[in-house]
Amino acid sequence: MKLHELRDNPGAARKPKRVGRGPGSGLGKTAGRGIKGQKSRSGVAINAFEGGQMPLYQRLPKRGFNNVNRKEYSVVNLDRIEKFVEAGKIDPSQPVDEDALVASGLVRRKRDGVRLLGRGEAKSKLTLKVTGASKAAVAAVEAAGGSVEVTAPARPAADEAPAE
Repeated sequence: MKLHELRDNPGAARKPKRVGRGPGSGLGKTAGRGIKGQKSRSGVAINAFEGGQMPLYQRLPKRGFNNVNRKEYSVVNLDRIEKFVEAGKIDPSQPVDEDALVASGLVRRKRDGVRLLGRGEAKSKLTLKVTGASKAAVAAVEAAGGSVEVTAPARPAADEAPAE
């Protein structure tokens, strides 16, 4: 077989439909769109239009809202930190802050900060610096001889207008 002998299987490749190419094509003049009216024009999208009836998305009740000022934290549990200490990815002798957690691969990104939760148990003596921590997590780390320093995220002062 040579390159010039290569062919598609019969019926595999179909030619594109060419509209508006004269009466002999079968799709000339109005190009299969019928006559007049909004749908025969180009650039028309009538999504969700129900012929003047109130559309479904407007008939259904709306619930809740999305808070644009919410804080989103990366969450870390004690058992995951212990696994990384045992694997040698986190050094327990050094203070463990959010940047160290990202560098070790335990947290992908900081977002608005890292929050420590108390699942699992703390075996090694750790000095943690995080944005937030649950009471159970703080108690577990301190029971193991470590400490947790919680730094609250910076909030704008009440009298300042938010920067736009």
